[in-house]
This record gives sequence, structure tokens and C-alpha cells, in this order.
Amino acid sequence: MIKTLKYLAHRRARPQRYGFLKPLLVHETFNATQLQAFQQQRFSDMVHYAREHTAFYRRHYAQQLPADVDATTLPILTKQMVIDHRDEMVAGGLDQAGLKISHTGGSTGTPLAYYYTDEKIERMRAGMMRSYRWAGWRQGDKVLNFWGARHDIKTHKTLRDRLRRYVAAEQTLGAWEFNETDLQQWAQHIRHWRPVLLQGYASILAELARFVSDNRLRMPRTIKGVFSTAEVLYDRQRSLIETAFGCPVYNQYGCREVPNIATQCAHGKLHIFSDLVKLESVPVDGEDRLLVSSLTNRLMPMIRYELGDLGRLMEGECACGSAFPLLELDVCRSNDLIVTPGGRKVYPSYFVHLLDGQSDIQHYQFRQLALNHIQLQLCAPPALVDRVGLVLTPQLKRDLGQDMRLSVEHVDNIPRARSGKHRFVIGLQPDLVE
Repeated sequence: MIKTLKYLAHRRARPQRYGFLKPLLVHETFNATQLQAFQQQRFSDMVHYAREHTAFYRRHYAQQLPADVDATTLPILTKQMVIDHRDEMVAGGLDQAGLKISHTGGSTGTPLAYYYTDEKIERMRAGMMRSYRWAGWRQGDKVLNFWGARHDIKTHKTLRDRLRRYVAAEQTLGAWEFNETDLQQWAQHIRHWRPVLLQGYASILAELARFVSDNRLRMPRTIKGVFSTAEVLYDRQRSLIETAFGCPVYNQYGCREVPNIATQCAHGKLHIFSDLVKLESVPVDGEDRLLVSSLTNRLMPMIRYELGDLGRLMEGECACGSAFPLLELDVCRSNDLIVTPGGRKVYPSYFVHLLDGQSDIQHYQFRQLALNHIQLQLCAPPALVDRVGLVLTPQLKRDLGQDMRLSVEHVDNIPRARSGKHRFVIGLQPDLVE
């Protein structure tokens, strides 16, 4: 009875979100042919709409477009284009009351600003609710978020705000900085509040999982799944989280500009939400670069937007039965690749595994300072820092070339990016690579 009342209250508090959710659940029943036809119609409609209603796309698509648009005939939209022409990308004729601006983290260069409305947020949340259902969540079930972006955290000062949070059955803990005391308090809160889902940055969830395991804390059996988002999820982190919380980890893929792109199912396959986006994998400079087109954002259309990520679309069907197509995502962004003096590109996973078995390391970050110089920052006992340098230097020279130099630096902490994310490996900025 109580659960039914919470569901009804949840639905009543978010009518727009539930309105967006309803067709998304219908789309789950589509077969592959129906999804493809639906996506193509939405994509063509969005392209024509953008060309008609925005100054940018009128120039960008100077040629006459057919009714059924072939995506491969359209130019690629880069991050720099969005930075330079943001205001021209906003569609005219729409009610711009409540227009807001947000930014990407900008940890790898110039931050990107984009416009959005509350409608976009509600569409995103509806998409997340659909993903949650894959883990067994139902409306009214508790979700606990661990979020690293300070500017995303809202305070709940008034009685009305607190009541809304209670009805939403969702809490968000600010995790842009934390220590062992914070981890202890979070673990206690989980045991007391007994959420059904946990969600947060991979690095934050892994740190919490480490604390739970090290202290042999028993987590509530109510937890059905952990959703990792915003950062690359490494296998070591997944294993740590699954062990600590006794449930599957569902990796999510998206970006702030185009949020709901893909989510893992219970079988571990990454499914593209082809009713919300059109995702392409195109060869650029010998790499499989991902392009995304939003099928719902008419305020500021993003069409064939280069994400900076590497991956490819996969053939075949998933054992889960979903017709949403499959994505194989490389575990890095293109600017996380390390370039050797000889011109080879090395994935960040190589560096992450260099420190396997070093349990005394609290945090670390590899950063390429020059083609022949990699810096490793370690939050660890000083004696271990010296030993790591002696062990890794000959290995890097063997694998990456004799010209490669490694410097190891002991630090007390490694600041997160403004977005709250932690990057384990940072490659050279593109304009610094000769």
C-alpha cells in the first residue's frame, strides 16, 4: 500500500517526466527494423528543422536537402564550431523563457557552453528512469547519487524542497572532495537509508567500494544495481564495486550536451538508445570516432557532433532481447591517448594496469608533458613512490621507446576537474603534438 502511494506521489510530482517516459517504454517493444525506421524519420525531421530554424545550420547545410537525409552526406560538427557559433545554433520561433546555460568541464581545453531548458532535463531523467528499470528499479524506489560537480548540487532549505526530495525518493551527496570520514558517513547512510540503486562517477564509487571492502561493512540487500556514469569505468573498478555492494554494475555512456546515449543491460552489453540519438562511428585519422545526433533537442540541435570518444557499432543481437543496437566503446577519449616519440598511440588502460597490486596507492594520475616525458603523480607513502619509479621506468622504456622519460612525484592530493571527474591518464593537448 505504502509503495503504491509513493509511486502515485512520484508520478504526480513529475507529470512531464512521466509523459516523456511513456513513449520510451513503447519504443522498447520495437524490433530492429521498426527502431531503424523510427530513428531515420526523426533524424531527417531534425536536420530539416535545424536548417529552417537556425542561422548556423542554414549556412552549415548550404545545399538543398532531400526529404530522407543520408547522414554521411552532412558535415561533422566539432566542439570548436559549437564554441564559436553557440548563439546561432539556437532555434528561432521557440519560447525561450526559462532558457539556461550550462558548461562542460573543460578539463582538456576550452569549456563548452550550451543552452538548455527544464524540458531537456525532464527528457534526460525519463531516459534515466528507463535505464533504471533494466536493473529492477520501479517508480518510487530510492536512488542515491554520488556527484562530483559542485554546481549540479542543489540545496534543500525549505520545507517544500525537502518534501519534493522525499517524494522523488532520490538523494544526491556532494562528492567533489572527500576523505575517509566522508566515506564512513556515506556507507552508514546507505545502511540506514537502504536505497535500491546507487549512481555516480566511477572513481567515486570505486573509492567507496574500497572503503566498504576494507572495513568489511555489510551493505543492505535492497541494492539491485550500481550505475556508473561520467567517467571511464575500468574492469578493476567494476569488480571492486560489484564485490562491495553485491550487485551488477551498469555502465552508462553520454555527455552533458547529449545525455542519454547508451546503457549496459544485465548481460553486460552496451545498448544505444536509437530512439533518442543517432550514433555513428566514422574513421578519422585512423581512429573510429563517434558522432552523435540528438533526435529530441530542437532548442539547440546537435547533429553529427564529434564526441571525442572512440568506438564502433556492433552487429548481432543481445541475449537480453532488446532490439536497441550495440556499441563497443574504447576505454578512453581521443585526448587520453598517449603518443610515443615514434608516433604510436597507447591506450590509457595500459597505464592503469601498471599499478595493479599496489594497494597502498590512494590516488594517481599519469600526464604526458611532452612526447618523451610522462609524469606520474602518486598519493602514496613516500617509500612506495620511489620504488614505483624504479620499477616502471625500465618497463616504459621497453614498451614505449628508450627515449621515454618517467618522472614520479609524491602529492598529498590530486584535484578533480571542475566537473568533479577524475582522469587517470591525460594525453598531450592536440595542438602540442608535433
